[in-house]
Amino acid sequence: MANEKPPEGTQQIPIVTGDEMSRGRYSNNMLVTHSPEEFIIDWLLNSPSGTHMVSRIIVSPGHMKRIIDALSDNLRKYESKFGSVKVIEMGDQAFH
Repeated sequence: MANEKPPEGTQQIPIVTGDEMSRGRYSNNMLVTHSPEEFIIDWLLNSPSGTHMVSRIIVSPGHMKRIIDALSDNLRKYESKFGSVKVIEMGDQAFH
């Protein structure tokens, strides 16, 4: 992946971040709420000790639409390369 060149006409944007943020966060659940002006996406971690908020992102409705389009496009690309993703039903996610 690191060797792949970006498609023609795309612009690379340098992103500056601290070490803690660049490590990323793991989330296995999410909650989405909205008002007329914004969407709030809470990324959650369900663990044996309970549910913990990992991150909260607040975006405009227009940006939410762009996020959904980008995620849908990338999921199509992923599935064409690696096969269909199996969706686990909510009831099957309990810890044992």
